[in-house]
Amino acid sequence: MLSRMKLATAITRLLNIDHPILLAPMGGVAGGALAREVSVGGGLGLIGAGYADPAFGYGSDGWIRGEFDKAGDHAVGIGFITWALAERPGALDAALECRPRAVMLSFGDIEPYAAKIREAGATLICQVQTLKDAREAAAKGAQIIIAQGTEAGGHGADRSTLPLVPAVVDAVAPVPVAAAGGVSDGRGLAAALMLGAEAVLIGTRFFATREALGHPNQKALIERTGGDRTLRTKAFDTARGIAWPEPYTGRAIRNAFAETWHDRDDELRERNPSMRERFFEALREGDTEMAVTFAGEGLDLIADSPGAAELVARIVREAVDALSGAANRYLGQGP
Repeated sequence: MLSRMKLATAITRLLNIDHPILLAPMGGVAGGALAREVSVGGGLGLIGAGYADPAFGYGSDGWIRGEFDKAGDHAVGIGFITWALAERPGALDAALECRPRAVMLSFGDIEPYAAKIREAGATLICQVQTLKDAREAAAKGAQIIIAQGTEAGGHGADRSTLPLVPAVVDAVAPVPVAAAGGVSDGRGLAAALMLGAEAVLIGTRFFATREALGHPNQKALIERTGGDRTLRTKAFDTARGIAWPEPYTGRAIRNAFAETWHDRDDELRERNPSMRERFFEALREGDTEMAVTFAGEGLDLIADSPGAAELVARIVREAVDALSGAANRYLGQGP
């Protein structure tokens, strides 16, 4: 049974959802089925269109429409890597035709797209990694700002979640803020709310669910690996032929490929395109010693692969327990 408890915040009211839990739009992982189930659970599912590049096997205009079809009548949103939209502006148009509840933009200037998104009736969410970018996003029309700490899986920068979130909350008020980076359970949600956030954006934990895209070998790897086994690196992007701008790197689970090629990007670049072809083949085959499995430092808290709606309910129960027990535990009201 899904949780009947609700944690009402500025973000739940803005998005008309029951719980302050947003699915990180992980490219190649967060498809329509996963987004649907997060929304069924009372959060907001976001489809991950990534670079909107068909070469990756997801993100094309047709793929976007197909994933929204899988969400059915449930309200979901979509996320893009902002700088990639300059080369594929039609992807945003395809998404807006599907009437998303929200559009999330990460890593780039939102100004060319902000008005179009808001005029289409979608809530504009912007992910940032610095105070400067947070202020700029708020000034350019972001309605929700995601403060992403370096603990997050996938691409990010250098600031840690714990100090970054309250600083962003103070800097952009009254624009509501969601916390991202290392949140895997209800304790993380409760902590984020205490920092002033109005929601959390969760990625890696939802990778290990039944509805997530991605090879079963990757999900199994996530379940058995701890946060100590991650690193931030450019090696996987270099192998895929993607030139990410500074200061962004990708946090992933260490494997044989990373151990060999981390900090050897120039040498690795010389091996393309042969390395790129081998890399994508490894991803299709579930070879986790070569292919990338982006994951965050919250790995230690992941030990199963439930349904996503069930997971939302679990996280909410844990957060309610943590919040309701705090007064008795810390204010001397207990036995």
